[in-house]
Amino acid sequence: MAAAATYPFISLALPQNRTARLMTQLALVVGGTLLLTLSAKTRVVLGPVDMSLQTLAVMLIAATFGLRLGLATLLLYLAEGASGLPVFQGTPERGIGLVYMLGTTGGYLAGFVAMAAIVGWAADRGLDRSFFRFLGVLLVAEVAMLALGYAWLATIIGPQAAWTGGVVPFIVPDLVKVGLAAAIMPAAWSLRRKA
Repeated sequence: MAAAATYPFISLALPQNRTARLMTQLALVVGGTLLLTLSAKTRVVLGPVDMSLQTLAVMLIAATFGLRLGLATLLLYLAEGASGLPVFQGTPERGIGLVYMLGTTGGYLAGFVAMAAIVGWAADRGLDRSFFRFLGVLLVAEVAMLALGYAWLATIIGPQAAWTGGVVPFIVPDLVKVGLAAAIMPAAWSLRRKA
């Protein structure tokens, strides 16, 4: 039995013409960075911790775009931030450019790239079509992102403070976002099959 061909969700909308396809992919990557910026600037206050919608955006962009376009989107986003554009949650209030990126959120920014790689890789293999399989992938991606964020933050403020301030407050909200992403992508594929 031959394995079914898999592809990321966005490939259903890409033109066949090579030039048009490349231009569309470029527009998607730029649009993805705009979505990442908007999600970073959208704050949801839950008690003492401000939460952004950025991890949800990273998961959905990577799942929709796949590995290559998802990583391209995250890398362009980081390049925009490194160049001084105020694309991150705390910019320009807490600094801009590399100064901000090397601060307390640097590990989380690197974690977004790891998250996009894991989720995009899984989407390229069709794992985003099943709630439970995709939920497992997203949990792995979430742990990778939080681990990188924690490791970096611990070098700046110490392990205990990094754990209590940089991981614990985000566990429940991030699990909600993981659950949302795990439900959205299989639902989108189901709707696509019915269309």
